Amino acid sequence: MVAGRWRRVASQVGRSVTVWAVSTLTMLVLAGILPDFQIQSPDGDSATRIAVTAAFGAGAFGLLSALVWPLLVRLFLLVPTLVLGLLVFVLNGSLLLLALRINPSGRGEVAPETAVVVAAVMSAVASATGGALAVRDDDAYRRRLYRLADRRRRTRPPGPATPGTLFLQLDGVGHDVLLAAVDKGLMPTVARWLERPTHRLTSWRTDWSSQTGASQLGILHGSNHDVPAFRWYEKDRGEVMVCNRPTSAVELQRRAVEQAGHGGLLVVDGASRGNLFSGGAEEQALVLSIATRRRSRETRSRAGYFAYFSDPANAVRTALSFFAEVGREIGQSTRARVRKERPRVGRGGLYPLVRAFATVVERDVVVAAVMGDMLTGHTAIYADLVAYDEVAHHSGPTSRDAAKVLQRLDRSLALIENVAEHAPRRYRIVVLSDHGQSPGETFRTRYGLTLGDLVRAGCGLPVPRKADRTHSGAEARAAVRAALRRPGKEGREQYRPARDSEPIVLASGNLGLVSFPDVHHRMSKEEIDARHPALLTTLANHPGIGFLLVRSEEHGGVVLGPFGTEIPLDRLDENPGPLADFGPGAVEAVRRTHSFPHTADIMVNSWYDPAEGEVLAFEEQIGSHGGLGGAQGKPFLLSPLALSAPPEGLAGAEQVHRVLRGWLDEAGGPQVPVTAQEEKAA
Repeated sequence: MVAGRWRRVASQVGRSVTVWAVSTLTMLVLAGILPDFQIQSPDGDSATRIAVTAAFGAGAFGLLSALVWPLLVRLFLLVPTLVLGLLVFVLNGSLLLLALRINPSGRGEVAPETAVVVAAVMSAVASATGGALAVRDDDAYRRRLYRLADRRRRTRPPGPATPGTLFLQLDGVGHDVLLAAVDKGLMPTVARWLERPTHRLTSWRTDWSSQTGASQLGILHGSNHDVPAFRWYEKDRGEVMVCNRPTSAVELQRRAVEQAGHGGLLVVDGASRGNLFSGGAEEQALVLSIATRRRSRETRSRAGYFAYFSDPANAVRTALSFFAEVGREIGQSTRARVRKERPRVGRGGLYPLVRAFATVVERDVVVAAVMGDMLTGHTAIYADLVAYDEVAHHSGPTSRDAAKVLQRLDRSLALIENVAEHAPRRYRIVVLSDHGQSPGETFRTRYGLTLGDLVRAGCGLPVPRKADRTHSGAEARAAVRAALRRPGKEGREQYRPARDSEPIVLASGNLGLVSFPDVHHRMSKEEIDARHPALLTTLANHPGIGFLLVRSEEHGGVVLGPFGTEIPLDRLDENPGPLADFGPGAVEAVRRTHSFPHTADIMVNSWYDPAEGEVLAFEEQIGSHGGLGGAQGKPFLLSPLALSAPPEGLAGAEQVHRVLRGWLDEAGGPQVPVTAQEEKAA
């Protein structure tokens, strides 16, 4: 404790000396620019004497501002606001005149009207310098929040006896990644919770669609039915749904509420921060599903961007961190290129700004909103921090870049934990993730063409020349030629490519979806073979693809693999075939997705190496999630020991929702109605 106190004293002294030096330099610059401001004798002085005069003047001005200014403000509290605003400049200028008057050298002279300008500039520069030096000072930031908590506690009635619950989502942080970070000392707050212990760590399995849209919708609203991927094509609406598109988020939330029969996890006295969906919360900030609504009392948030940046200290802290993060990303990506690291994806263009927004702006705003919610005493709070997920996509889930983000997220956890001590009610902090990330190079990097190129080649459609020359493209063309030369039942060619049969190919991490928009129902294997006789064979036999799911007129649904493997869904328990390498729960996840109304004509899961845990993303990501295979399907749930233990084999976001809802009920919190469907399942 003594060492920590001395470090804080040394840090404060260092900041004061730096501010003094910058103020001295500012005074020298202003003296050289303004004709009515002199800090040397008419006959001239040496540079040393001028510098000493400026240093004394700047120091005296700063000291007078620190000592006299608070007294003057108290003295003029009864002055009308407009008059006080004008007096601020006059009083500031008067302090500068006094500082120059007491200068032992007697060389400081300035016209009164110029003194007002000089004092204003020096005050602004000193404030900016002090703010910049304290930008990463969590102790100073925490002290401001404590003062805010004390004021709120004096003006609000005592909090309820029942504890509140904070659900904090660390987007994309897998169970094994969290444990590795704890072992390496990157997350001391989490390590302390596990070592005492005050929390228990549980892993759970995602659905086949291992991504934020499906997981968070299920966790917050109790249903993620008919969400087959991050993006998919709906034939009945002629629309591509994308989970992080505001219009799609609104529709998905509406469907989930209708399916589950209740408003969501946060329907009573809840707050939703930084999420795709509201969870039924009364207080919402940075929630995508309300982004398209007109602003009103129901949708306006007191803890959004405007509320956060209205505090100049917050603005300075976040703005400087933002630009530092941009520089950090440029340096890290340059280092990766110079060292020719593999795997690697492009990180140019606007990505440095996107990363800085996710890792700095979004984090700071959401954390501040959460702390405000705790100080206000909300019963249930759910917030999402996306920083790790964004960096891991481009740098890799176990990279040094991603590790630095985990360190900063742990600092946020510590800050929230400390602020919780000043809240008007006790809080139980639950930390969880919505999915993990699996490493691996991209499908295009390994094979020289995209999944879309391969599908088009398998349909006999034109592909880019570069893709056409690859080994995969050549094999696909050969398969098409062989298939087209095979006579059909009536002795004629089965298929001639038509323009309106061009497929829509979408990617969600290592999960691909192929849809034929001119056919208004989900095509069967038999129909696909009749129109594109080489397509399914081309895809199933490709070394970069693990398995396919298609509808079958004979069997209902079948899983296709290499060398003609074709297993009906109802026989996967006895013979999982290509699903064997994907681990427990894969069969159930595939069957569930097959039952969705908007499952694509062809569902494509990439190759997976169980030994290395690697997959091949169909997007430009070296850390991906969205399908089956590896760490992406194994997120975590870190819960206080005061809460009941989650069931073993926790699988699916909907089951996680029931666990979280049960925890709220244990504390006498919001009672979310149990639907008839859930009663029947129980």
